[in-house]
Amino acid sequence: MTTTRTVPPPGGTRITGVAGRLLNGRSHQLNEIGLLVAIVALYVALGASAAGFLSVHNQLGILRDAATVGIAAWGVTLVIIAGEIDISIGPATAFSSVLVAKGATEWGLGVGGAIVVTLLLGVVWGAIAGWLRAVFDVPSFITTLGLWSILGGLGLYLTDALPVTLPDSGVFDVLGGDVAGIPTSAIVMLVLFGVFAYVARFTAYGRSVYTIGGNAGAARLAGINLTRIRVLLFATTGLLSAVTGILLAARLGSGSGGAASGLEFDVIAAVVIGGTALSGGRGGMLGTLLGVVFITVIGNGLVLLGVDSFLQNVVRGVIIVGAVLINVVVARRGRAGATA
Repeated sequence: MTTTRTVPPPGGTRITGVAGRLLNGRSHQLNEIGLLVAIVALYVALGASAAGFLSVHNQLGILRDAATVGIAAWGVTLVIIAGEIDISIGPATAFSSVLVAKGATEWGLGVGGAIVVTLLLGVVWGAIAGWLRAVFDVPSFITTLGLWSILGGLGLYLTDALPVTLPDSGVFDVLGGDVAGIPTSAIVMLVLFGVFAYVARFTAYGRSVYTIGGNAGAARLAGINLTRIRVLLFATTGLLSAVTGILLAARLGSGSGGAASGLEFDVIAAVVIGGTALSGGRGGMLGTLLGVVFITVIGNGLVLLGVDSFLQNVVRGVIIVGAVLINVVVARRGRAGATA
């Protein structure tokens, strides 16, 4: 007698078969529609109350800010879908900005060499975190917490907590500027979104990530190499943090160990608001994209409204928790309706 093993579909829960796929699609559609409605409501409210919110200059600024969150969020989406977490994004981004600045100035690597070395080191420290998780079964929260502390400390140590000015370079001008009026970082973000959306939905690697998040034991029995997948996941977030750090340094004209403070929280919030389950096995890139826009618009609107900087975190926190609660309720009702 032979048995068959069902694998959760991309974006799915542990419910299998046709019913599972229908439930999943409906749940995601409700989540994404809810986010779209929330974003439209934010634009209407802020357009009416915040002077200059709808200006072209401000919208381009929103795109730049969204890129800082979004590029790393694509990798973190896959990490969380796999049932893991990466909280090292902020210090990794800051350290990458320091590396590219130091490499291009003091270490004699040149602009191209500094960029390549920074990207490679991003892959290395991410892969080490993934290796510790996969081989020694150290919880990913602990491995990336250690990475958070190490990279944050190194970034400040190498710079004495002072910014390192980038050299004059056409490459940095392009990376920190725009192409045809669109911020370069936003273009990079959208290109990477397309790549990761394809990988998550249409590749064996993407299906493996969802399967591991749904049931790691079943994934192992199905022949999926958990070690390889986990190392690749964290190597990817390391690489994307390095990309974000390079773009941020080019935008600011310097590398700083204190840059990107708290970025990891915005990234994780965007991913969760987008409908990715912290328990793993469910999520998608479109939802994360909408979550990134939602988070970025809130931050921009609070600044334009002149809300006290200390209170901004309070307001954002309340809105984020409220948005997540709404998404959870909508998803549960969607599942209940699909199984009724």
